[in-house]
Amino acid sequence: MQTLVTILVLAPIVGALIAGLFGRKIGNIASQAVTTGLLFLSCALSWYVFSQHTWGGLESFTVKLLDFINIGTFHSAWSIRIDALSATMLIVVTSVSSLVHLYSWGYMAEDPSRPRFFAYLSLFTFAMLMLVTAADFMQLFFGWEGVGLASYLLIGFWFQKDSASSAAIKAFVVNRVGDFGFALGIMTVYWMFGTINFHELFPLIAAKAGTTWTFIGYEWSALDLAAFLLFIGAMGKSAQFFLHTWLPDAMEGPTPVSALIHAATMVTAGVYMVCLLSPLFEYAPVAKTIVTYIGAITAIFAASIGFTQNDIKRVIAFSTCSQLGYMFFAAGVGAYEAAMFHLFTHAFFKALLFLGAGSVIHGMHHEQDMRKMGGLAKYLPITYACMTIGTIAITGLGIPHTQIGFAGFFSKDTIIETAWAASNTPQGMFAFCIGILAALLTAFYSWRLAFMTFHGKKIWEHAHDDHHASHGHDDHAAHGHDDHAHDDHGPKDKEGHDDHHHAHTPHESPWVMLVPLIVLSVGAVAAGFVFAPYFVGDHAHDFWGHAIQHGPHNHVLHEAHHIKEEWVKWAPLVVTLLGTLGAVYFYLLKPALPKAMAAQKGPLYTFLYNKWFFDEIYQATFVKGSKALGDLFWKVLDVKIIDNLGPNGAAWTALKSAQKLVRTQTGYVYHYAFVMFLGIAGLLTWVVFFMAK
Repeated sequence: MQTLVTILVLAPIVGALIAGLFGRKIGNIASQAVTTGLLFLSCALSWYVFSQHTWGGLESFTVKLLDFINIGTFHSAWSIRIDALSATMLIVVTSVSSLVHLYSWGYMAEDPSRPRFFAYLSLFTFAMLMLVTAADFMQLFFGWEGVGLASYLLIGFWFQKDSASSAAIKAFVVNRVGDFGFALGIMTVYWMFGTINFHELFPLIAAKAGTTWTFIGYEWSALDLAAFLLFIGAMGKSAQFFLHTWLPDAMEGPTPVSALIHAATMVTAGVYMVCLLSPLFEYAPVAKTIVTYIGAITAIFAASIGFTQNDIKRVIAFSTCSQLGYMFFAAGVGAYEAAMFHLFTHAFFKALLFLGAGSVIHGMHHEQDMRKMGGLAKYLPITYACMTIGTIAITGLGIPHTQIGFAGFFSKDTIIETAWAASNTPQGMFAFCIGILAALLTAFYSWRLAFMTFHGKKIWEHAHDDHHASHGHDDHAAHGHDDHAHDDHGPKDKEGHDDHHHAHTPHESPWVMLVPLIVLSVGAVAAGFVFAPYFVGDHAHDFWGHAIQHGPHNHVLHEAHHIKEEWVKWAPLVVTLLGTLGAVYFYLLKPALPKAMAAQKGPLYTFLYNKWFFDEIYQATFVKGSKALGDLFWKVLDVKIIDNLGPNGAAWTALKSAQKLVRTQTGYVYHYAFVMFLGIAGLLTWVVFFMAK
């Protein structure tokens, strides 16, 4: 088993090295085949490890590969940790990544840089596997930063576009803000416990409960401080409120990248980290409260923005942000199992929706604006069926007290019920109310996407004549098209897109793109009722083992299964139906009404359409403030003070002195004789003066 898990983790980096270093020599097809084949190998081994853990009685274990750092009392080794948490994340990461690799065979078929693209995908997957199998904070941080680097490369894959390069830099910088807090949290843990190894650390935490740290005259809870700093890292990586601004711009990357990064892998790293550190958060009540509030606010914030966006990928991106909020407030109230369950089910239906959106974009000749679609169900029947499954799954539609429902029903309802079980606290009640309201908005914007894309009038029939003129649309031209067809990718890519300029009838995607959709559809349907007993049901204790730990007073998951208030169980279904009916009314029965409301540009619509003006606020404060501070240090401190008084000042003095001195060199003999006479006279005067004494 140890050999298998080693192959599982290392296979993607082998594929990345082969495609990245030798891609030009072996060609596109070989690069794709090697990386995809090795990913499917990792996927098969991941499912084997997961099945052995779930049904085969496999115990948790750690494989030490090699020593990483040994300095004094600081020890870190590159290891592979296998337990319930890592086994779950292994199948999530490798399943989505392998299907994204396969899907990209069709989606990126016309791109001239396919070896580089597949190398980046495999590198990202390897970094994520390093993260989820880490046995200490150092390897966790290594994988954490590796994922950030790979996401930068993938988001900016079409680096010829300024918007893609800017989006990649934005994602990288915003994540560095969170990672700074994450690094401080790791330092705090080592300062308190003298170890960063999880196996050594977790048993020591309970004894440190109540420990304080004096800073700037105040007493701080040491465990709360450590947990909060670590959570800042999770906020950046998982695009939580305040550090979310990179997520929508990351849609500049190819759609398979969106599915990989924003569905199941990078953005869920923060949720995984909080659940992994449950032994710490259980003794950090203030930090847990912050996690709950931030998660709940993110859930409603992102959902409110989702139903004003018109770019099909951006709607799904904000949906991801909202669903991550659900996971965080579940972890915040102590239901780590429910958070991981929603992470697991969300991976299937969100990857399905992203790849389905890519199929729509491909069939619509790279159009992303939903206002230019409509009536596509007839032309993309398989894509339509799969995205409908994904939509039902994400809305959590299902019947309480039954096993009737898709994946999202089981996990989202569990989260809402655990929030109600914690409603004796202000943060628990807040999370429950927000969870219900966010479920209403989720149903509305999810069906809005489906109806605008696949139903109604065929708006694209009338949009082709002014296709190129529409690039200046106020919905941001770059977000109206998935730009892998654009001219800046060279003549080969232009030739590959003749149909973009001539044949305008939407068409279904090739089978290499549809097969991943069908497979993910199975997961979106069945992942809930198949795995609910293990993640949050009767077998949860045996399934999770010691991977998730609860404090002595945390029984929230048990209490969620014994809620007496029947209306709590039915409330999610009611609001989901209300949101669905609202979308039916506005986008099927009265489609002109939303257009009229948007045209009025009222204050609420403008506020939501501009994403609560966070980008504008950050631009006016942090970006311009940083630029002004940089200009101050550069133009005043560096140039005017340091340079002028330092090297430039010395050089200026020497130059001016030389310019004055050179005037004495006239070339006239009588000038030199006069100077010699003055020198002799001065010398004689000095001699006479001192001899006289």
